[in-house]
Amino acid sequence: MEILITFLLVFTGCFIGIGWWLSTRAYAGPVSDHFDGTRFVNPAGVKAQGLGKVFKWMFKREKGAWQDLTARKSTLSKPASKSNPATHVYFINHSSFLIQIDGINILTDPVYSERVSPFQFAGPKRMRQPGIAFTDLPPVDLILLSHNHYDHLDLPTVKKLSEKFDPQFIVPLGVRHFLANKGIDKVKELDWWDHEVFLNLKILSTPAQHFSGRGLFDRDRSLWCGFSIKGRDKHILYIGDTGHGTFFDKFPEVIGPPDLAIIPIGAYKPKWFMKPIHCSPAQAIEIHEMVQATKSVACHHGTFPLGDDGMDEPAQELAAARSEKGIASDTFVILQNGHHLQI
Repeated sequence: MEILITFLLVFTGCFIGIGWWLSTRAYAGPVSDHFDGTRFVNPAGVKAQGLGKVFKWMFKREKGAWQDLTARKSTLSKPASKSNPATHVYFINHSSFLIQIDGINILTDPVYSERVSPFQFAGPKRMRQPGIAFTDLPPVDLILLSHNHYDHLDLPTVKKLSEKFDPQFIVPLGVRHFLANKGIDKVKELDWWDHEVFLNLKILSTPAQHFSGRGLFDRDRSLWCGFSIKGRDKHILYIGDTGHGTFFDKFPEVIGPPDLAIIPIGAYKPKWFMKPIHCSPAQAIEIHEMVQATKSVACHHGTFPLGDDGMDEPAQELAAARSEKGIASDTFVILQNGHHLQI
């Protein structure tokens, strides 16, 4: 019994110690309608599930089917160095896109690691190779990070990108210090509805319904967001990682309808657990309509098994929801890793 108690105490101590070590510094700033002085809050006060429900989900998971396809070789051509005047959007994997607009190369939430986890020996494993090899990336000018979760802020990837290309980073409140502490200093922070002009682009931070944290003690201590990207002629809206909410109704009034919206469709099961923070494929279509996008493309699916939905379920349910709503397949598109569209 003494050995068991000692083991439990040591395990608990290590768990708490690692959780503290992984936690990021809390943002400090003025109180707002989504920051109470200590933590950020979602529109309408929607909250992610607490630790108790996390454990309940973990012990009662009913995982959908996934297949490891990383051994498959890609024969896709690499992107051009610059894309001007046309606008091209490449799906790399998960929520990582290469956006080529007005001669500027942008990456959203780039992830090239084998696992989206603080450790590369455990955590959700990659099931598809990135659609564009890291060595085939064109010179990256700008990186947009929506929040600090491991499947969106992949530190090994952003450090390599910073060293190779010296890009500008635009992040939500509270993320700049974390990057600066890792040697990445070319960072600008935005609050919701704030904007930054980068070359000839207007980048605006948009609200999302999610949460943040990299350890046990930094829950909601930094902000999460999406991004509106406005060029000379085209407008792209990257929704970020989000649940469904009526706050999307405000988007057309504030930023105008986008030519293309990038909307997540995966990690939505079990719905009782994921609904506050991830939208289902049917809800993704509702968001597409709420923001009045001309066209949308799916993200956050098919690469990392993060929820209980299977590898192909999000795409299948999106197709069914499109059919039910009478929306053409080329209006809300699913791209394979490495494929692209021109807008």
